[in-house]
Amino acid sequence: MTDSSAARPVDSRRDDRKAPIGSLRTLWPFVRKHSRLFVAWLFALGASSAATLSLPVAFKTMIDQGFAQSSAGGGSSAIDRAFLLLFLVAIALAFATAIRFYFVSVLGERVVADLREKLYSHLIALDAGFHDRNRSGELVSRLTADAELLRSVVGSSMSVALRSTVTVIGSLGMLFWTSPRLAVFALIGIPLAVLPIVIGGRKLQKISRASQDRVADANTLASETLGAVRTVQAHAREPYEQGRFSQSLQIAVKTARQRISAQAWVTAIAITLVFGAITLVLWSGAHDVVAGRMSAGTLGQFVLYALIGGGSIGALAEVWNDLQRAAGGMGRISELLNESSAVRAPAHPKTLAKPLHGELVFEHVGFHYPLRPDLPALEDFSLRVRPGETVALVGPSGAGKSTVFSILLRFHDPQQGAVKVDGLDVRELDPAALREAVALVPQQPTIFATTARDNIRYGRLEASDEDVAQAVRAAHAADFIGALPDGLGTELGERGARLSGGQQQRIAIARALLKDAPILLLDEATSALDAQSERAVQQALETLMEGRTTLVIAHRLATVLKADRIVVMDRGRIVAEGTHAQLLAQGGLYAELAKLQFLD
Repeated sequence: MTDSSAARPVDSRRDDRKAPIGSLRTLWPFVRKHSRLFVAWLFALGASSAATLSLPVAFKTMIDQGFAQSSAGGGSSAIDRAFLLLFLVAIALAFATAIRFYFVSVLGERVVADLREKLYSHLIALDAGFHDRNRSGELVSRLTADAELLRSVVGSSMSVALRSTVTVIGSLGMLFWTSPRLAVFALIGIPLAVLPIVIGGRKLQKISRASQDRVADANTLASETLGAVRTVQAHAREPYEQGRFSQSLQIAVKTARQRISAQAWVTAIAITLVFGAITLVLWSGAHDVVAGRMSAGTLGQFVLYALIGGGSIGALAEVWNDLQRAAGGMGRISELLNESSAVRAPAHPKTLAKPLHGELVFEHVGFHYPLRPDLPALEDFSLRVRPGETVALVGPSGAGKSTVFSILLRFHDPQQGAVKVDGLDVRELDPAALREAVALVPQQPTIFATTARDNIRYGRLEASDEDVAQAVRAAHAADFIGALPDGLGTELGERGARLSGGQQQRIAIARALLKDAPILLLDEATSALDAQSERAVQQALETLMEGRTTLVIAHRLATVLKADRIVVMDRGRIVAEGTHAQLLAQGGLYAELAKLQFLD
């Protein structure tokens, strides 16, 4: 089920030779989705470009006709009309520019929002192996910083690039219409301006990619340490982490300076060459005016077109640099979008019967984690759990107990053997449908930074408030939730910071109770509770387990004495199974574990 794209971690430090400026074409489907905005922007762009190219003509009319007619005794009306024409063109340019800015900015916001939504949806659906290989901080950086680069491209740089291109082409045409001889001289500067852009562009693209990677490294470090701030403070390592983050920022700034320096040199050289050519043309045109071969208005018109064209080429130089940076960002995002999950729903998934009986069968399952290919997590693992049976998995750390849960939930697929639920191979099922039939209470519960009610309702989103209240009572969580400032409406803080470990565990148990799934997975669900709470929750779990197929991972053997069967695991294999009394009588690993925990 795995493929090459999912078999390696995303490498943010690879040279981005495969992400040229053409990689921005992958943005087109997101732009096309908002075709009305795109077309409205194009119309506004055309209007603003036409107004820009009309300014020199109005300027020429003002000089040649306005001043000439006024000097010939035509009064001030001619010059008034000439200036009015110039002002009307300026107003048209102002409004067309404002409309263009509005449409392209809104388009940029929507495109980036769609891109982020697609990337987030893709990331959250990738298999657990992908997330084991990649740092969450790096992924978040791509979701935020790299997407932000693309906002500037769609919302600004793309508009400037197209506007400048249209303006350059229009200016060249008007230059030849105004004075073909001078236009030929002006064309000398264009190749000279393009040359440094092309040469510097490749180098700038590599530097830009490196700059983005260093920013991502700093963001990843900050995300990791802030997420473990209690551990940092418990070891008094604030100065150490500050030093690491400062060093990471210094590296990012150093790389950014290289990018800025390269960008500045490319821009400076391009503009210098363009305006140097314009100066040469002006010198030649001035001689034509003196010799009477050209009117002053015509020279002024030519100068304005040359300035407009030269300025547009300079803008293209800057935009090209921005596009190079954005191409690196899009290349990084495309890497993620091209990742495929090793765990997929089949094209035509089978459907679990309702009501589900809950029979679980593991047939000669073999599995190696991608990061530990030489160490089997499960090896020839075979187990049958009858409907409604409670089976406890015990054994030392690393025996493979949690892997059994991961394989059953299809966080990973086995390399050998099969896992079946009610006779159906789980690989023939939609993972989402399979997981809806399973309730999980992990050893370290996840508490979201929202209300207690929403955390519990995560088990069944459509549950009513009364259903949530019943689950709270069944999990013996009513007392501490009632003592919270707003009861079930209390915000629990990041990772449940307002709750103790035992209280977090009971929130997770209430979530599983509310889900009311036919298959129940308990990963030492009472490990964080005090003796009194453990007794109350154990009673609630016993009620919950009635009539359900239950797998229990137990580190404390006292919690599994009432299990129908205890399966002893070691190094990914089953080494013994039976009741507590039977396993004690057999001796071996279980007897040793029991002796260490509670036998004198």
